[in-house]
Amino acid sequence: MFTKILIANRGEIACRVIATARKMGIATVAVYSDADKEARHVKLADEAVHIGAAPSRESYLMAEKIIAACKQTGAQAVHPGYGFLSENEAFAKRCEDEGIAFIGPKAHSIAAMGDKIASKKLANEAKVNTIPGYNDAIAGPEQAVEIAKGIGYPVMIKASAGGGGKGLRVAFNDKEAFEGFASCQNEARNSFGDDRIFIEKFVQEPRHIEIQVLGDSHGNVIYLNERECSIQRRHQKVIEEAPSPFISDATRKAMGEQAVQLAKAVKYQSAGTVEFVVGKDQDFYFLEMNTRLQVEHPVTECITGLDLVELMIRVAAGEALPLTQADVKRDGWAIECRINAEDPFRNFLPSTGRLVRFQPPEESMFQSDTTKKLGVRVDTGVYEGGEIPMYYDSMIAKLIVHGTDRNDAITKMRAALNGFVIRGISSNIPFQAALLAHPKFVTGDFNTGFIAENYSKGFAAEDVPHEDPLFLVALAAYMNRRYRARASGISGQLAGHEVRVGEEFVVVTLGAEGKNQHHDVTVTDFEMEGKLRSSAVAVGGNSYQISSTATLGQIRVQGACNGQGFTAQVERGVGKNPLALRIAHNGTQIEALVLSPLGARLHKLMPFKAPPDLSKFLLSPMPGLLVDVAVQPGQKVQAGEKLAVIEAMKMENILFAAQDGVVGKITAGKGESLAVDQVILEFQ
Repeated sequence: MFTKILIANRGEIACRVIATARKMGIATVAVYSDADKEARHVKLADEAVHIGAAPSRESYLMAEKIIAACKQTGAQAVHPGYGFLSENEAFAKRCEDEGIAFIGPKAHSIAAMGDKIASKKLANEAKVNTIPGYNDAIAGPEQAVEIAKGIGYPVMIKASAGGGGKGLRVAFNDKEAFEGFASCQNEARNSFGDDRIFIEKFVQEPRHIEIQVLGDSHGNVIYLNERECSIQRRHQKVIEEAPSPFISDATRKAMGEQAVQLAKAVKYQSAGTVEFVVGKDQDFYFLEMNTRLQVEHPVTECITGLDLVELMIRVAAGEALPLTQADVKRDGWAIECRINAEDPFRNFLPSTGRLVRFQPPEESMFQSDTTKKLGVRVDTGVYEGGEIPMYYDSMIAKLIVHGTDRNDAITKMRAALNGFVIRGISSNIPFQAALLAHPKFVTGDFNTGFIAENYSKGFAAEDVPHEDPLFLVALAAYMNRRYRARASGISGQLAGHEVRVGEEFVVVTLGAEGKNQHHDVTVTDFEMEGKLRSSAVAVGGNSYQISSTATLGQIRVQGACNGQGFTAQVERGVGKNPLALRIAHNGTQIEALVLSPLGARLHKLMPFKAPPDLSKFLLSPMPGLLVDVAVQPGQKVQAGEKLAVIEAMKMENILFAAQDGVVGKITAGKGESLAVDQVILEFQ
């Protein structure tokens, strides 16, 4: 077995590999760029080596620097994680030539299966079901249009070396095929250094289901069941689960056997994933093979009880698989939510900056030879006070739960999301909460078009209706009652003017454009027991008995309401009104002023101040690099016309004109780093 390995990656996957290596007694070496000097994976590893500037092409994609770091530290093996060099045939071959074990498949397997065009040809030869398409590299956008018309729209345009949603577009007509080809080629060239593109038929109403395979150097290959990955936004997975709520045991077996057949055809050694697109009648077609560890591997670990990273390390060290196909378990149900640094209320634009607060839910999952506890797991590469840089992907953490069945897993995930505190940047937690509560998700009735169909106009606060909105009002009144009780006990108050707690309040929920709602509330305290504070809150004809031991000032509040446990988030002075309480629960958020009846009457008399008109400015909606300004001063533009392109977190974001107008002054130049809401140009 190895005594030291180097992790050629960053973020949560680097931390994940370090955790298993530490469990196995293996020393670890981290590598880091300028942007990751203070990153969590650097702090966790036994050693760390600086490998270059912040852009990945100058650091994490530099194979020479990775090899040099191995020699410098005496690392016997390299784990590439996912992304970066994980599916780079030349890097795997170079490691072998240098006598460094590559903790992944052999270079010939990566060459055969990591290349999307070559893998489809090989799958055809192996008699694996494949989707109709054009499997040779395409010369240009004109040829792409002709091929797309021949196959029949819609078609999927995809980079041969693509992955993680990069270099992929769906086209429904000639215009989209022409533009999509150019965009895919640019993204592929920038992200992977390989701009070959292919086109295939896009199966409508498909499910994206993948099979985890595992092979060793002794000819053994097994499959570890499937993962359901159909909940995607712009071809990027958002929620994954295992098993799938859709396929039958017969389909699972057939898909698994085909995946093994394909892996054996290339003598696959290590963990890998065979992805299938599955039709409504459970007909399935080979999509691609990822010759690496997947982001969503934890859900497979939960239901099988296996550590995939450990098995990868053991296989790379020459060991045989310790189990056969008959030994593979399927225990319970696991769900993973990808927690990303993006603002769902601003069309999921990237959000970078400092994590002022980062308090993930408490982990409660452990496993030993005799004991297994279903619960919550958090895989992350960040920490409170750290930075989310603009140079890499947007993932903050992976939140994983393991339940006895699917309903139990959904319940656990909703509670875990409620307790996940992230401040300083925006996250997609409200969107995840909305997805988990959607009736079609709950019943398992969805496909890869689920998000596009149900959130076609983007995501708004109204898309997360709370099952009991008055509970949020009651919780605001309950917490305010506790704040006042504490204030009433402060010594040195002016006689006759002491803070009085009271029982009658009006909760004013603050709405857009001054459209507020007033709720008459009565709060009656019960006898306190130790740190437990209990109150009866009456609002809108409903009664809520709320109790909690939460310390005032902490964001996460756990307690019980009418005998049912809850987790919510409560803050003071963080919204538009510094006196308001912000209450968040199950994806819904309100800002509320808790006032005396007289204070509420006076508040109604306050005039509403309209926000300034910013329609004559094009503002940067995110931090990022301005890579293109597509207009000139004096140019007439129409609504929908491209104005500028901003690059952040490896994705291009195009800014379009919201209405017709004439460009006035351009205030930001190409190549400039932009802040949120920085003016790019003005209209006349």
